[in-house]
Amino acid sequence: MGTVLVVEDEATVREVVCAYLHRAGLPTHEAADGLVAVRAFPDVRPDLVVLDLMIPGIDGFEVLRRIRAIDPQVPVLMLTARAGEQDRIAGLEVGADDYVTKPFSARELVLRVQALLRRAHGLSAGSDPPVGTVRDGALAVDRAARRATLRGVELPLTGREFDLLVHLMSHPGVVQTREDLLREVWGWEVGDRSTVTVHVRRLREKVEDDPAAPRRISTVWGQGYRWDREQEEQRAT
Repeated sequence: MGTVLVVEDEATVREVVCAYLHRAGLPTHEAADGLVAVRAFPDVRPDLVVLDLMIPGIDGFEVLRRIRAIDPQVPVLMLTARAGEQDRIAGLEVGADDYVTKPFSARELVLRVQALLRRAHGLSAGSDPPVGTVRDGALAVDRAARRATLRGVELPLTGREFDLLVHLMSHPGVVQTREDLLREVWGWEVGDRSTVTVHVRRLREKVEDDPAAPRRISTVWGQGYRWDREQEEQRAT
């Protein structure tokens, strides 16, 4: 399924993570600090990055910003020793797709990595790649190519943002609770609902003309979110 770039300054943690990934059939490339990771990224072109936030050189937040500037779609799994919501949200705001809090189960980490890789290839367990393009007015989403355009301009979506967009567009007019979205998009039965909130906010910034007054991704207060298709009269203008 591709190479995983493991960015972690603690040698023992890095070795354990790589060992478990190798057992799962995933080759790895290691980096012990942020600058090494950023320099290696264009050459390695990993299919996924496991990224510790507290690393020397430049911290994980800056590494993530620079990686996203090179490849908006590559899945990034954060490792953080900080359990506080603020740190998790900060990483998600910068563009991480998922996170694991230290101390973590190596088996859980591998399962998260495998899930992210499947979604990056447009697959769920046991499924075939999706085909076809979903359209809503000037917004077009090619599910097979994992590419979205608005008025002909490609949107710089992360992998998780793309998955969220496809799910919402595929269920127009249906209210999706945060728990629904965690289960259907993230594959989590239990998780931090703020993860959904952050991703919805980031997605609005890319698909809405005015993110402060969204017309596509509506908030249904006390319930969740709903995708509202563009109205015919709007399309005619």
